Amino acid sequence: MPAKIIDGTKIARLVRAEIRDRTKALLANHGIKPGLAVIMIGENPASVVYVRNKVRACADVGISSQVFNFSANVSEAEILDCIRQLNEANNVHGILVQLPIPEGISVQHILETISIDKDVDGFHLYNVGGLVAGDAIFPPCTPYGVQKLLEYEGIELEGRNVTVVGASNIVGKPMALMLMRKEATVAICHAKTRDLAQYTIIADILVVAAGKPNLILPQMVRSGAVVIDVGINRLPDGRLVGDVDFEGVRQKAAYITPVPGGVGPMTVTMLLHNTVASAERIAARAGRAPAFDQAASG
Repeated sequence: MPAKIIDGTKIARLVRAEIRDRTKALLANHGIKPGLAVIMIGENPASVVYVRNKVRACADVGISSQVFNFSANVSEAEILDCIRQLNEANNVHGILVQLPIPEGISVQHILETISIDKDVDGFHLYNVGGLVAGDAIFPPCTPYGVQKLLEYEGIELEGRNVTVVGASNIVGKPMALMLMRKEATVAICHAKTRDLAQYTIIADILVVAAGKPNLILPQMVRSGAVVIDVGINRLPDGRLVGDVDFEGVRQKAAYITPVPGGVGPMTVTMLLHNTVASAERIAARAGRAPAFDQAASG
């Protein structure tokens, strides 16, 4: 029997309905409208699309959004100055810098400068360290989205064998830490892992985020496994596919996410979730900071 397809678009819609209710409550009870500031440097075509989608998603749930566009030759100092002003603005509850950024600007400096209270991407070292200690303010959005998909499908994590393929700082490593907190037994693999199949075949839950189409074939997957495909790759013919041989693996797995329409919608949704959570935290505090709504360009 083919696997049940986990519909990320449907689950994202349900989560966004909850977020929409929370934004309404913030406005009604505190006079606060959650706000997200997006900094984009240069004109990377994919980044332009991603930012446009984030702005639309914000509007859908009642979050205000501001996009600060800078040219590719902007100085690092100018970007850091913008971030510092946004850190102090009470109408901004989340800040993200759209990656990738041009060479010559330090990603580390960018992430260190964003306030931990507004780091809705979950990339600040405080939040990364918090995943280890168990007290991250904002989990990174993609692994958080994967966790929510598993929760909505009622898939148990405690005591399960989980293999994560891909060890990036954005997905693989935080995903492994989040699953360990749920008391799963986690193996994490990467590009230099020898005999990858010996790790994937024992997994009750397989999370793949390696960026290589058809990396995971049916013979590498345990019958009845849950397969979460985080990869997104564009083939020469223009098709978008994940890292998993979807049609083949679907015949063995119990659950599987499609690409597109699986993890992708949840990534943006958890960004919205984190932004509203930031506004709720800030609403509980005394004092207000000046608003910063001046459009920036460079």
